[in-house]
Amino acid sequence: MFNNSSYGPARHHSTYRPPPAQAPVPPYNSRPGFYQPQQGPPPGADPQLWQWFSNVDADRSGSITVTELQSALVNDFDLDTVKMLMSIFDTDRSGTINFTEFAGLWKYISDWQNVFRHFDRDRSGSIEGRELAEALRSFGYNLSPGLLTLIEQKYASEPTSGYGPPPGISFDRFVRACVAVKTLTESFQRFDTDGDGWIQMNYDQFMNTALSAP
Repeated sequence: MFNNSSYGPARHHSTYRPPPAQAPVPPYNSRPGFYQPQQGPPPGADPQLWQWFSNVDADRSGSITVTELQSALVNDFDLDTVKMLMSIFDTDRSGTINFTEFAGLWKYISDWQNVFRHFDRDRSGSIEGRELAEALRSFGYNLSPGLLTLIEQKYASEPTSGYGPPPGISFDRFVRACVAVKTLTESFQRFDTDGDGWIQMNYDQFMNTALSAP
């Protein structure tokens, strides 16, 4: 049995929400194995965004891999975060993302940058301590002090030494931490059918939930 009664999803109304991942509608020629490379940007595409995509798409295949995506992101995103983003926006499960999927991902990151700036109160370039608690609470996640410490340690941008507070969480790892909390909370709520803050699950269900987290 797992308890989520004292903490967990906040009961108060929150006006601040994490950016939703909008699944793009793939173009007619983007089915796996049937991609026809375009000679120019799709109608209505942002020319600058198309240029960035084209620069990374070195083989002109019309799609980019996870390593190419990592090179396109200028915030030094670690590979685990890039894989997480790829899994969210690779809607056709081709293992790559086309321009339409890339455009959705780029907007998602831009929205998260605004969130990060909002909660980085001291403008240190990282999220730590009260800033992390405030961000998660504003999203509707009222986590215990122990869980907040675990999140700080797990997603710290540098190894934790065991002395003093954990290092801050960089932008890319902040996104991953928030998505992980959201994913695990939603998994818990699916099992907590009566909403009493308690669930019962077998070993396979527990492992599936844990391994599905970013």
